[in-house]
Amino acid sequence: MGEFKTVGLVARTSSELVLESLRRVRSFVTSRNVEVLLEDTAHAMLDERHGESYSQEILAEKCDLIIAVGGDGNILGAARSFAPHSVPILGINRGRFGFLADVSPSEIERSVGDVLNGNYTFEEHFLLEGEVSVKGVKEIPCALNEVLIHAATMPKMLDFNLYIDDVFVYNQYSDGLILASPTGSTAYALSAGGPIMHPSLDAIVLVPMFPHQLNSRPLVVPGDVEIKITVGSHIGTNAKISFDSQLEFEIEPGESLVVRKKKEKLKLLHPPGHNFYGVCRSKLDWASRVGE
Repeated sequence: MGEFKTVGLVARTSSELVLESLRRVRSFVTSRNVEVLLEDTAHAMLDERHGESYSQEILAEKCDLIIAVGGDGNILGAARSFAPHSVPILGINRGRFGFLADVSPSEIERSVGDVLNGNYTFEEHFLLEGEVSVKGVKEIPCALNEVLIHAATMPKMLDFNLYIDDVFVYNQYSDGLILASPTGSTAYALSAGGPIMHPSLDAIVLVPMFPHQLNSRPLVVPGDVEIKITVGSHIGTNAKISFDSQLEFEIEPGESLVVRKKKEKLKLLHPPGHNFYGVCRSKLDWASRVGE
């Protein structure tokens, strides 16, 4: 038996495509004499009448590999549960882009087989940790892609001050600000005009959303800084804060959001042949001609 003795299967949506791949993955992994544990949602999708199901938090304690079947959003959610426990994730892509979940459905047996045989590469991706006080209670959620702050009432604009390591950077009047990790640089930040960053970089990019200044541009800062955004004190300028578009909070005028790099990292596995530039060519429709 290889290095992975217990594999957890995770899924978020109940589409027929996800279900078909989920069945194939479970059947194949089981055929390799590897124990398979099902997350609650995956268990319900498979309509299992027998056997136990588990929360992601329990799977993090019991498994040494997680296979996430779905799109990149599935991995964004799983990262929050499994990164703190150093449990690696392999993604089966049933979404649109597949920057993170990069195993295609047609290659499930070959790619999963390679990984179970120990033939894989891995990347470490850092997460962003936010500190938000909501009604006097401190919340510390995290995000793999980005933390977004914007006006709670759209299309109202947001007035805020930006500080990096307690040094004032600027005051901005805009729809909001995207704070993205290198992983998230190819997600929402890219559509807002931010740069593409290699996932190995130790940096954070700040991308303004429709700023009311013509000279406002994306800013790349070192990954170990502490970023603070203080919302203007004008009445009615409440701000919403989103973590990977999955967790959302609201803060009032005069309150702050603090963002820093999370200590624990996500370990993402890839089958042989994976490389970041090849993914960009495929997903972003870059030209692939060589030597012309």
